[in-house]
Formats: sequence, structure tokens, C-alpha cells
Amino acid sequence: MATEWPTAGDMMTVRPIALTRDSPLSQALGIMRARRIHEIPVVQNRRVVGMVTFDAIARRINIPLSTKIEHMMLLPPIVNPRTRYPELSEQLLATGMRAAPVTGPQNELVGVVSRTDLVRALPRIPLLAGHRVEEVMASLSLTVQERDPVRVLLGQEALRHLETHPIPVVDRKGGLTGAVGIADLGEVLWRPTAQGHRDVETRGDVGEVEVRAIMHSPALTVPRGTSTGAAARLMSQAKVSSVFVLDGQRPTGIVSQADLIGLAVGGGAPSEGALGDVFVQIQGLRASGDPAILTEIDQVITRGLRRIARYVHPVMLNVHFQPHASHRSGEASVQGRLNTDHEILYASRTGWNFYGALNDLLDELETQARRQKEERRTRVHRTSARLVGDELSETSADPELEARIASATRGERRRRRR
Repeated sequence: MATEWPTAGDMMTVRPIALTRDSPLSQALGIMRARRIHEIPVVQNRRVVGMVTFDAIARRINIPLSTKIEHMMLLPPIVNPRTRYPELSEQLLATGMRAAPVTGPQNELVGVVSRTDLVRALPRIPLLAGHRVEEVMASLSLTVQERDPVRVLLGQEALRHLETHPIPVVDRKGGLTGAVGIADLGEVLWRPTAQGHRDVETRGDVGEVEVRAIMHSPALTVPRGTSTGAAARLMSQAKVSSVFVLDGQRPTGIVSQADLIGLAVGGGAPSEGALGDVFVQIQGLRASGDPAILTEIDQVITRGLRRIARYVHPVMLNVHFQPHASHRSGEASVQGRLNTDHEILYASRTGWNFYGALNDLLDELETQARRQKEERRTRVHRTSARLVGDELSETSADPELEARIASATRGERRRRRR
């Protein structure tokens, strides 16, 4: 039976808060902090003209708070009340936004739908709720100490992580004590005046504030084997954007809202051997200012996906680059997760540079895809053989047919003796 996908109109928040183009940045920050939201629609004559996001603001913390938000707004995804869950997931993941305005026929603002809304609806969708958390979790590639200064969160690497999920906070023994997200960072970067009319920049050196002062604790955890539906329900109840996965008492991964809604990307599958549309997420390269690097990586991925498509239908590829500390060697690790029409494949490789590691990773995914196809064929052959055996058993169990066969056999033997 086809999945009944909820639509934006089913999940959206109606009559959302919106700002005009000439609203000051201080007003936007005050609303974000008070309501713990990350995006606010920008309207002109009730029509949507953009979105202002906390992620964009956090990257430019030295900008004056009197700046008009029209200078910082971004183009939002195009969403209407009839947009279905898979399309919403892809739009939010492709733009990196946590929410999108829902517009009417005249581009007027009628609501806002967020990742939180999609995660809240996920437990009611069997196709998405039946996976295990270890199938979609990301490895913990970055942690911070409780006593680390906040300035470590303002680096390029930390901000890249905060765009997708909170960063785990550990004590001196490596034990998980909490987590820090982009909203927690806003608590120390800006605070309201005593009158509360507008936000002003925090006095003093905010970079020296300890991480433990802004983290949320305890961090939400689930054991391995937990269903994605159960994890989504816990995240909605606790009003958090991620959950850490424990193997015993040790945290081994993290599942974010983006990981959960990514399960819905790629609803329709083309015929086997056709590449079709594959949703590709690349993380860890945001700091690169050379478009040639991304172009080359895109070409490598396209070639690899074409090879993989000979065996399975690729739906979504998530690639995370992690450069090594030694700049002299130039080595890099690449982790990949490929959602196919049958299951999820994983691979991790280290190479002398981005391209070498990525090539090795795609080769490994191709090997797994070929093995997956061979296993499917083997299962089909075994099923066919079992059905033929059952059919023969049913045939031999027919007394009348057996009697006719026995009679014909006896007649043939008599003719031969003559």
C-alpha cells in the first residue's frame, strides 16, 4: 500500500511571527532567543521575500545590531500547503534551513513548517519509523570539554557541525555530560537589556565563557537498537534537535533531525540501471573558497553513483569529509552513507587527499551494492526452487493422478517384455 504522506498544511504553524525588510537585526535576535527558533520569514505587504537565519547571523557576530535584516536575508525554499513530506524534507536539507515559510497562491505567508514539525509527525509514518538509530546516526567526530572557552565553538569546523547537530560536551574522563547547540551559543553572544526592548551585544570577552555555562544537560540518549520512531518521539517530547546513541555506557553516534527526515528523501525509484535523481549531502568542506574543488568532487561522485546504479537504485548519499591534523601529509578521511531502494550502505576511507579517499569510498559502496544485488538474486532463486518443490509435492499428493501414472508405467513395461 502506498504511503500516505502528510503535507505542509497538516504540520505547519499558522499565523507565524514575521518581520519586514527594514526590521533591525536586534529585533530578530530578540525573537529568536525568546522563542528559541532559528528562522524568521521576511515579508513585504504580507508577501514572503526572504528568511533571516540564526546560522547566518552567528557567522557575522561583529555586524552592528542596528543593521536591517534585508541585508542578511536568504532565499527560502518554495513550499505551499500541498507540499508533501518527502519534498519538504528535501527542500529543508538542500537549503540547510531548519524551517521554511508556507505560502498561498499570491505568495502570501500562511504558515511555517520546520524540521521539528516533520520529526513530530515521523512516528506516525511506518515507512520511516521502523528503522534503527544506528542505520542513520553520524559518528562523533568532534567533542568539546566542559571547561573549554566558547571561542572554540566559533571556529569554522565547530560552526559546520552546529549547522547539522549539537556538539557533545564531555568531562575530563570523556564522559558525556551535556550538549551545546546553535541556540545555546546565542545565549552568550547576545542578551536583552534590562528593559527588554532590544538585544545588545554581551559585554566583555564572550569567548572566555566556559562551555559548561551554556550547554544543556543532561544530553538525551538512547541505546543501540532503538527505532527511529521512538527516537523521534523522545526528541519531540524533550524539545531537542538530536539524540546521542549509546553502546553500553559509551556514546558512539548522534542522530539529528536532519538524519531522521533524510529517510523520506527519494520517494520514487526509476528502473534498475538508471541513475535518476540522487540527493547528495556534502559536509566538512564549507570553509573551502575554491569552487574548482567542489566541481571536481561532484564529478567524482557522479561517476561513482553511475557505477553503483548498475546494481541498486541510489536515493541519498551523505558524504562527510574530515581533514587530518597534519597539513603536511594532506590526508583526509571520508565517511559515506548511501540510502538505496533496499537498504542503507556504509563506508569509511582514508586517503592521501579528498579525491583519493572519496574514490576509495565509492569503490567500496559499489562493491557492497553488487553484493546486495547478488544476494537478492540468490533469495529469488531459492524462493523459486521452494515454490517448484511445493508444487511437485502437491502434484504427487494427488491420488488419482498417481494412479494414472502408475497404470501408464505398468502398460509400458508389458509392451517392452513382448
